[in-house]
Amino acid sequence: MSDSSTARTAPAARPVDLTRFAWLSIAAAIATIALKTAAWLMTGSVGLLSDAAESVVNLVAAVVALIALRVAAAPASERFPYGRTKAEYFSAAIEGLMILVAASVILVTAVARFLNPQPLEQVGMGLAISLAASAINGVVAMVLIRAGTRHRSLALTADGRHLLTDVWTSAGVLVGVLLVWITRWDRLDSIVAFLVGINIVITGVRLLTASAAGLLDMALPEEDQQKIIDILDRRTDGEVAFHGLMTRVAGQQRFATVHVLVPCEWTVKRGHDYVEDLETELTEAVPGLRVLSHLEPDADPRSYLDQPTGAIPFQAAQTEPPERDCC
Repeated sequence: MSDSSTARTAPAARPVDLTRFAWLSIAAAIATIALKTAAWLMTGSVGLLSDAAESVVNLVAAVVALIALRVAAAPASERFPYGRTKAEYFSAAIEGLMILVAASVILVTAVARFLNPQPLEQVGMGLAISLAASAINGVVAMVLIRAGTRHRSLALTADGRHLLTDVWTSAGVLVGVLLVWITRWDRLDSIVAFLVGINIVITGVRLLTASAAGLLDMALPEEDQQKIIDILDRRTDGEVAFHGLMTRVAGQQRFATVHVLVPCEWTVKRGHDYVEDLETELTEAVPGLRVLSHLEPDADPRSYLDQPTGAIPFQAAQTEPPERDCC
């Protein structure tokens, strides 16, 4: 029997248009910029200034995410046969770089204000306005993170986590400004702003790391890989075996390849029917998965020479021919 390959794409693998969430993020960024800028102008707090600067980064990042999500939602074509869902990783990378730039500005401003402290004014009203802006960011952040998790969108998840970091940043700034108001120690404002800058640097580095992993074809999450392995283990019955399992993530889409070893006396139709059932079970277990299965005769030594270096090891994987002659 000759080797054959077959691929199945689950209907859920088609990229989903998520741009409505990016528009929500843009609206939230504009609102919080206006509120936090007003709070800074009223109080003169460099901590609140750093908080407003991060909101500007949020706006630019949301616009970049909108563009990336539009590109990622485009259907596959002859030039891009696997779609363009990896565009989301570029969005996360750009956002990470912008965060680092904003953090640098905040750190420099904080040091300058520490050396030349200034008293704060109208603290109560400024804190109230900043608190309202944080509430907006908090609600939108949860919406984006849930949507990003549900649709496996790194762009939305990154944007949501950035907004959530902004909420915690704002909380730290508010506490700092409040303590300055109580203690009358003006330098405390710049110290809080400096700590905010360090926190933003950490967020930027994490986003860059996540985007780099996606661009380098990172494997599926362990829980999804385990679902695939469980199915292969269950189907390994002394007649059919598997090896060469590989997975990767590309934005919203997920891919898996596996070699299916069957007795050489099987007909092409029987082998084809088997891998069709296998791929159906895999795509039902891992929604959105695109499966490429390679059918091979188990007794042919050549079937064991093409195992990829990056294949995922699992207990039932077949690594050598059974003790019987190839047909």
